[in-house]
Amino acid sequence: MNKNLIYIGIAVLVGLLAGWLIFGTSVDKSMAVKDVSTMSDNHEHSAETAEGMWTCSMHPQIMQPEPGDCPICGMDLIPAESSADGLAADQFKMTKNAMALANIQTSIVGDAEGKNGNIISLTGKIVENEEANSVQASYFDGRIERLNVSYEGQEVRKGQLLATIYAPNLVAAQQELITTASLKESQPELYKSVRNKLKLWKLSENQINSIEESGKVRENFPIYATVSGTVSEKMAEEGDYVKQGQPILKLSNLNSVWAEFDAYENQISIFKKGQKIKMTTNAYPNKEFDATISFIDPVLNTQTRVVTVRATIQNNNNLLKPGMFVAGNIEGVSASKKQQLVVPASAVMWTGERSVVYVKTNPDEPVFEMREVIIGNRNGETYTITDGLENGDEIVTNGTFTVDAAAQLRGKKSMMNQDNVEDETTIPEMKMELSQEAQTAIEKSLKPYLNMKDAFVAGNVADVSASAKTTLEKLQSVAESDLGKMEQSHISKIKRMLVAINETDNIKNQRDHFVVLNQNMVPLVMNIKNIDPQILIQKCPMANNSKGAFWLSTNKEIRNPYYGEQMMTCGSTIDSL
Repeated sequence: MNKNLIYIGIAVLVGLLAGWLIFGTSVDKSMAVKDVSTMSDNHEHSAETAEGMWTCSMHPQIMQPEPGDCPICGMDLIPAESSADGLAADQFKMTKNAMALANIQTSIVGDAEGKNGNIISLTGKIVENEEANSVQASYFDGRIERLNVSYEGQEVRKGQLLATIYAPNLVAAQQELITTASLKESQPELYKSVRNKLKLWKLSENQINSIEESGKVRENFPIYATVSGTVSEKMAEEGDYVKQGQPILKLSNLNSVWAEFDAYENQISIFKKGQKIKMTTNAYPNKEFDATISFIDPVLNTQTRVVTVRATIQNNNNLLKPGMFVAGNIEGVSASKKQQLVVPASAVMWTGERSVVYVKTNPDEPVFEMREVIIGNRNGETYTITDGLENGDEIVTNGTFTVDAAAQLRGKKSMMNQDNVEDETTIPEMKMELSQEAQTAIEKSLKPYLNMKDAFVAGNVADVSASAKTTLEKLQSVAESDLGKMEQSHISKIKRMLVAINETDNIKNQRDHFVVLNQNMVPLVMNIKNIDPQILIQKCPMANNSKGAFWLSTNKEIRNPYYGEQMMTCGSTIDSL
């Protein structure tokens, strides 16, 4: 009996202990869960949401919860800004993540002292000295029996035999000489006039005397070089019939050449005839050449806003070849009485009408605002600033275009968006320095580009892709390492857009990429000199979400690549190149 009671008591205690372990622990867990849930509900999510969203600097309508590439243009997404409270009207704030991703760097502006002092740097190229050029022409009608010059670039010496010409008109004149030679005693005036007639055809005294003494008529006559030089152009071939005075060869004397430099509009007052220039070229990096300014173009190029400054160089050893790129330094330019500030060229965005920089207004926070400046001389990779900045200002020196895009997204003053926009139909000019090789490659890419534009008009996805691939192949020859940072950025973006257009089979997506491609292509093409044929810049105000979009064309008739048959004639021609 007692044993049974003991067993029952033990069983009850075990049951109570088990019940406490099961139900007590569950209650504690549920309470803990409830507490956590309550804490989670009370947690503020606004900051988390702002920090967690990612957008595109070119397409702000894109919002994604995680980083990646923009589905429209392929650019890296940047963190969306959470707030910008307490800022001035033209200021905006960027997140630290966005600053790091875009590699945005700033520098504090200081006085222009530097090692270069008051030296002005220019870039240009070697061209033929047109004053030293000459043309070797035929002195009589006839047929070229033999041409002793085989190729362009051949050296010719004064007095050298250039060609032999069969001249029927000289046959009668020679016969007159032979006839009048027997009458020179009785009719000396007639004899003298016949000899002078032959001299007008550039026959020498020795040639005339030889004909007179031999009594034989010659049918072929030589033409000798009147000057020494290098053959720059063959203007006739063996067997050609030529008229009296018709050019046969063009000779260039390369003992003297010209260097043509581009000077900015605000530098014109610095230059004058007779100034000395020290020149260097990549072909001879350790050698300096002395040149003298001989001509300053009286007309300003309205497209590039530069003036041609020409210098003459003695080239006795023929080291300098026409077409070479050269850099020139002019020393002794009087410095301004007012101290000027020096900034990296990458900090300045120049639209042709105005120059802007972005100033970091708060040293502890990434707060920026756009500021217009007046630029002075450019010295290599730096500008002098004559107005708009003060000593100690902190400006953006790397990632300037990203900061400008952020300003545009927030509706702040920016390079492309200002309070006093004169004409919304114009595209700003951007001065770019492109080598002749780069200009040639870009110009060659225009033909497949125009085919791609026509394929967009027709809505043919396959042709668009094929033309994009061909355009990309033409641009691959551009050596980006020889370009400046701004030029590299445009070329790189164009290539990325062409790859994206080629790889997608969705016409709408292709057209979205075409918008971004033209934003980079049009400024490049505007910097190509002597472009042929004429290129028109056209714009549709409805494209790109009613922001407007450009394209290039050779047809005056509007054929809209962004809408095709839907709005074929929407747009207008706003400029021509």
